[in-house]
Amino acid sequence: MLRSLLFAPGDSDKKMTKASGIGADCVILDLEDSVAATRKPTARGMVADFLRGERAAGVRFYVRVNPLDSGLTLHDIAAVVPAAPDGIVVPKANGPEDLRTVSHYIDVLEAEHALPAGAIALLPVATETAAAVFTLGDYRFDTPRLAGMTWGAEDLGAAVGASTNLRPDKEWTSPYQLVRSLCLFGAHAAGVQAIDTVMADFRDTDRLKVVCDEARRDGFTGKIAIHPAQVEVINAAFSPSAEELAHARAVIEAFASNPDAGTLQLDGKMIDRPHLVQAERIVALAAQLDKLGAAR
Repeated sequence: MLRSLLFAPGDSDKKMTKASGIGADCVILDLEDSVAATRKPTARGMVADFLRGERAAGVRFYVRVNPLDSGLTLHDIAAVVPAAPDGIVVPKANGPEDLRTVSHYIDVLEAEHALPAGAIALLPVATETAAAVFTLGDYRFDTPRLAGMTWGAEDLGAAVGASTNLRPDKEWTSPYQLVRSLCLFGAHAAGVQAIDTVMADFRDTDRLKVVCDEARRDGFTGKIAIHPAQVEVINAAFSPSAEELAHARAVIEAFASNPDAGTLQLDGKMIDRPHLVQAERIVALAAQLDKLGAAR
């Protein structure tokens, strides 16, 4: 389970190292937007060297490659897969077929370099083109290596010619509320993590907390960060509180004591089987986070 995924430019050893020690569950070493075209060959080597070095315990390292239509993807993958990243972020994915293409590239390189087959996960940024929006429900069908789905608003806005994606109250405009929801449902239909998109204003931590709380409320399980200052807020928002965990355990105990009951009362409120499912999810998440904390 990845709560926080922090970007770090792949052409800066200093920033990649710093990102590793911030507390993010995952660091995304970037070869796309944060790296100038003239620096991309250098950045590939720097990312590969970084991955071959001593990695921070308990942190996963993904690499965001360039999109398939750039002509750079295979060069990126060929450079970094031998260094065994935990995952690849696929930007501007037009649908599961793009992931199958990337997975095929990785299959060949894993075999060539004696890496465990299928160990490298894929995370698509699944809403950055207009065509991609119409495929969000298809990732549940035979999509290899899929570990989660996330969405993006900036590239989609550019693709459709939108003048903005935010209302004056800083809420998403309706097209982006739609794709956010479709990504959420697509991820859950595929049985993988739904990861919320970035919040560009990294200085507004109060707003970030609100956005994270809304995302978790709706069913997202993590969020991408563009600045180290966002990580602590994101981790806290996507972790069960002590009160949540205590309530979840009480729900589980209530149903364990009444195995034939469909509905029960707990603390003066009616609970039923969906509450049990949610309680089990919260307890499982807490256990995963305990293991993560022990690994660091």
